[in-house]
Amino acid sequence: MKKNIMPECLLPLSGAVNFRDMGGLATKDGRKVKKGLFFRAAELTGLTDEDVSLLETLQLKRVFDYRRQKEAERKPDPPLGSAILERVSAISEENIATNMFVKDDGFNADYYRQFTVERFIKIYTEMPIQNPSYKRLMMLLKSPEENLPLVHHCTGGRDRTGVGAMLILMTMGVPYETVLEDYLLSNLTLAERHQTIFEKASQYFTPEEYKQLINAFPLREDYLHAAYNAILRNYGDFDTYIAEEFGISEEVRENIKNYCLE
Repeated sequence: MKKNIMPECLLPLSGAVNFRDMGGLATKDGRKVKKGLFFRAAELTGLTDEDVSLLETLQLKRVFDYRRQKEAERKPDPPLGSAILERVSAISEENIATNMFVKDDGFNADYYRQFTVERFIKIYTEMPIQNPSYKRLMMLLKSPEENLPLVHHCTGGRDRTGVGAMLILMTMGVPYETVLEDYLLSNLTLAERHQTIFEKASQYFTPEEYKQLINAFPLREDYLHAAYNAILRNYGDFDTYIAEEFGISEEVRENIKNYCLE
């Protein structure tokens, strides 16, 4: 089978997956997000000594963790140089999505039966509105000189991190269509993880249950659409959203852009 060619933004780490530089994306005004300022990732607990040495060259100031407490206790973040580690859970403790990549000796078939398109859309619809985690993330973004470079992550680096990446990138003027393409890259960078889950599920699921899982589990355009549309329904447009939800005025936003774009 032909091996997928991974995108250049993916860092060559042995002990962590989906660790990507968010730089290089073009904004509406013709600039680009600088490389080396924003990174997104899956869980970091498996980083090797060589991985840590590589990441220390990034001179990270912040590691922002979207996971809930039990996730973080099970797989804690390792120290990365002098970076400040901070965790604010992005979804509720009982939410099904928080355990999707937990590796157990067995396979919790009932857990994976919960994944439907409707459940994911509900999760994404709720995430961007009045969320303490994203409020804190965007507070850090308001002072880029103090808090960047930054890596934000959850367990798979796809759902919670995907919404956080949307907020960061769109604040800097990256078009939603570009953000959506970047979001869907996780289907490529996590392909092996997804396939492992599918192979396990095939042993326990009926054909109909398996079909539902492989339809709902990978990232889909309508998932991120649900988050974006929730913003539009509640605030009318993205500019109003970041002003009222996060206190990012036009002046603050211009400062962010001037620091983060080239």
